[in-house]
Amino acid sequence: MEVITTHINADFDCLGGMIAAKKLYPKAEMVFAGSQERSLREFFLHSASYAYAFKRVKDIDLDRITRLILVDVREPGRIGPFEEVARRSEVELHIYDHHPESDENHLRGAVEVIEPVGSTVTVFSHLFLARGIHPNADEATLMMLGLYEDTGSLMFGSTTVKDFQAAAFLLEHGANLTEVADFLTYEMTPEQVRLLHDLLANRMVLNIHGYNVSVAYASVDQFVGDLAVLTHKLRDMENLRALITVVRMGDRIFMVGRSSLPEVHVGDILSEFGGGGHAFAASATVRDLTLVQVLDRLAGVLKRQVDPRLEVRHLMSHPVKTVGPDESIEHVREFLTRYNINAVPVVEGDRVLGLLTRQVVERAAHHGLGDVAAREYMESDFATVEPEDPIDILQDLIVRRNQRFVPVMSEGQLVGAITRTDLLRYMVDRAPRSEGGREPVEDTAQTEYNPREVIRLLRTRLPERIQHLLEQFGRCGDELGVKVFIVGGFVRDLLLDLPNLDLDIVVEGDGISFAEHYARQHQCRVRAHHKFGTAVIVLPDEFKIDVASTRVEFYLEPAALPTVENASIKLDLYRRDFTINTLAISLNGERFGEIHDFFGGLRDLRQKAIRVLHNLSFVEDPTRVFRAVRFEQRLEFHIGKQTEHLIRSAVRMGFLERLGGPRLLSELQHILEEENPHPAIERLSQLDLLKFLHPALDLPVDCEGLFDRATRSLNWFDLLYTEESCQRWLVYLLCLVTRLDDDAMQGLCERLSIPARYRSLLTDERHRAHGVLKGVRRRWRQARRKPRNSDLYVWFEGFSIETLLYLMARIETEEVRRWISLYVTRLRDEKSWIDGEDLKKIGIPPGPEYKEILRRVLLARLDGKATTRAEEIAFVRRRYRSLMA
Repeated sequence: MEVITTHINADFDCLGGMIAAKKLYPKAEMVFAGSQERSLREFFLHSASYAYAFKRVKDIDLDRITRLILVDVREPGRIGPFEEVARRSEVELHIYDHHPESDENHLRGAVEVIEPVGSTVTVFSHLFLARGIHPNADEATLMMLGLYEDTGSLMFGSTTVKDFQAAAFLLEHGANLTEVADFLTYEMTPEQVRLLHDLLANRMVLNIHGYNVSVAYASVDQFVGDLAVLTHKLRDMENLRALITVVRMGDRIFMVGRSSLPEVHVGDILSEFGGGGHAFAASATVRDLTLVQVLDRLAGVLKRQVDPRLEVRHLMSHPVKTVGPDESIEHVREFLTRYNINAVPVVEGDRVLGLLTRQVVERAAHHGLGDVAAREYMESDFATVEPEDPIDILQDLIVRRNQRFVPVMSEGQLVGAITRTDLLRYMVDRAPRSEGGREPVEDTAQTEYNPREVIRLLRTRLPERIQHLLEQFGRCGDELGVKVFIVGGFVRDLLLDLPNLDLDIVVEGDGISFAEHYARQHQCRVRAHHKFGTAVIVLPDEFKIDVASTRVEFYLEPAALPTVENASIKLDLYRRDFTINTLAISLNGERFGEIHDFFGGLRDLRQKAIRVLHNLSFVEDPTRVFRAVRFEQRLEFHIGKQTEHLIRSAVRMGFLERLGGPRLLSELQHILEEENPHPAIERLSQLDLLKFLHPALDLPVDCEGLFDRATRSLNWFDLLYTEESCQRWLVYLLCLVTRLDDDAMQGLCERLSIPARYRSLLTDERHRAHGVLKGVRRRWRQARRKPRNSDLYVWFEGFSIETLLYLMARIETEEVRRWISLYVTRLRDEKSWIDGEDLKKIGIPPGPEYKEILRRVLLARLDGKATTRAEEIAFVRRRYRSLMA
């Protein structure tokens, strides 16, 4: 007798593998060695169409077995009653598996087909391809179930090229993906929900050689199936890169491991508990140990198994700012302040002669030694490291030897630097966040995204065209030997799943040369700005991408425009306004998708906080106050406590008074162009910021209602689908300043340097609109009936669309708003049939009277008194008979 079997707690990969094995061994009986996962049991309950002849162990005479075919398993302890059969010398053993060997006690077979791929189904699929075997549609569907389950629908880190080829092969043979999706998606049972809750509550983080490995544990009295599924859910919910779940169920301990970190090989880790798997997914079942014993042993196993591969090059900053040995102490002091750094190497030619720290420089200046050369007081006894050195070496240099700045040298060249702050941030990011090794779920350290996760976000949240552009930029950087990043708001909104296709590319090198190189390859135009090292790539369809060299900005005085110099990506990001805008994604080939977070941007995205990078941020650039409010309201975040304190301090000290009008107007315009600007305007008022626009400016009465009516009016106008442009921000600005008198309005225009093309609208036209508003309200109170069309035309004639929409917002009565609606949609575009030539033919001599006559004709037409050409001519003959020759 031939028997095909698999491991206990069989899953869909076992099922698909057994069905495939039956194609190779058509006379063999298919027998499950033990229980199945719940998903597989439910599959058999609800899929009667797959009537395959699986037999029970009790129906098989184990003594008659001459050939045993094992699928998805090699461990003798995982095949239940077939372990004794497998060890008989007279039984021929055939093994088909995808797990790497990690235990010398694994079974050996006369036939072994074992490949390190994502699923056992993949192993059989490639055998079928090689031998010309064709599964039918039902068989292909069953095999696809196994392939998709074990590879996470081809998205797990263990997925290989062969898995994709296997999926294509099965799809060609009729695999039904709809059925696959139906059976792989199911609701959790109440027992599973409770277990998942326990795992969430009992999650701790072990920092092993700089890597955070989460361990979640629980204890239940009865068996709960599909622990692997719960492990996946927990990993996805908490965005974990390495997770091991340990659950006592009755008298056994079940372990499941998942990892996307190459350094955390869960297959090797769980093999020490009698289990197995591969680098990214593994499991084990433990007997004769308590839960506490397993957890205690796991900590030691992790320390042995986790590979400490992080090197200095992963942490260093470059290029490095340096000073010469003959520079004065006072110059070095100004240099450190300008770049906001605390130590600097003293370099002559290619040699690093020494180090100078801010502490030494400040003390030397205090003693009147500002004119002395840097070489006199530099620290010449210092250590260096190389890019490939392990991170651990830095802890000895910086912590124990108190060298706060470590140069990174390669072949005698200064290629980077590590500071005490760099090491501290690295150590804090990887340390457990609370006492006792427990890490609070609400403030988990696992906010980092690995490159695979970022690439998934790029693929699922961006149009295909943008994906290709980013890949092209990375290849272009590789060709030029420069590092390329996409930075700022694009990265922030990608992680928040908000639409944003404004590409801001930054190059550690010459950004203009990069843009020109890309343009030559892809037939684009480039607009370069050499003064700032920036460029704009203009694609053939006019889509634009901003490109800049990494740079640092420093301010010679508060509120002044910045001076710009080239710098590293870290210093480039440091010049930005808020931590959530300091994130960068590498685009170069080897590091594509790697996120750089030097300043806690990921943390603040999670906490929904707007925070500045340093306490002088609003002093150097007070316009950031307005941007803080805008981002807070747009993203529904909150301004951090310290950041709000700094805003109020900047208000008290009057730094915003130094801002020029154009810069203030630009920030105000950005706020008023938001989809719903009212919350930001209210927040500006709370922070006492409106007075910097004009001392008399205050919130309008019923501000929220006014802005709401303005929004509805603007949305109504957009739905008309006219080709007429409308400056939305002007409508909201008119609402904001509605309480200012004419003189104050003139003052606001001067303070904000309002361009001439808008100034007339905000002064003269606004003044006339307020007069009309009073008249319209008085007419409604007195008559409460619709006026003639000619009256509406006279009232509203000559107003811009912005002013008309402002009037609609100011009017609280729906009926009166319809009057303006009628004027906008029909009356203002009406024209009379006749013109000056017709008046001349009638016999009225040419003269200034023509304008008034034609206007009277139009008004008569609007009121229905002259609706045809003939009626208009008759109207003129009747009304202006005295003027006819």
